Amino acid sequence: MRIYTRSGDKGKTSLIYGKRVPKNDIRVEAYGTCDEANSMIGLAASHLAEENWSGKDAFLGVLHRVQTILFHVGAELATPEGKEVTWKLKESHIDELEKQIDEWDEHLEPLKNFILPSGKPGAAALHTARTVVRRAERLAVALEDELERPLVLSYLNRLSDFLFVAARYANQQSGGEELPLQADV
Repeated sequence: MRIYTRSGDKGKTSLIYGKRVPKNDIRVEAYGTCDEANSMIGLAASHLAEENWSGKDAFLGVLHRVQTILFHVGAELATPEGKEVTWKLKESHIDELEKQIDEWDEHLEPLKNFILPSGKPGAAALHTARTVVRRAERLAVALEDELERPLVLSYLNRLSDFLFVAARYANQQSGGEELPLQADV
């Protein structure tokens, strides 16, 4: 398999099942933004892998699982209206996120005000991934009427919550500092 095909040289790409669309099609923007979020989670994981804290390997395993599920989200977004999704997102994928959010949140100090995205590099990258997921969600909302299965919207919404809690948890475990928003500057 070659990396380059030249089929996109004129600004078009193929969705699943071969339908050709412009590369700036909202569908391509949405799944491309999920890919961007996936890459940012990978960057976070690479930073976190260099840190030393107990439970780090299990934490990284959860992040890698999320990266895999993001491919399912991409498949949902790349499948044209009226076609069968091959890698289906499942309700259980959302349940996994909620369970993990609740587990990590039990160990965190309750928030008393907004925090600035900050801390150790891995946690800061998770905060960045969260904002990229929010953008993917906004793009997916524009496709809501065309999506065969609206689980994508729920998953992306929950994933941004997951990444926020993951960033806080990673900071706590690795000794990173959360910076509170100073509203009176």
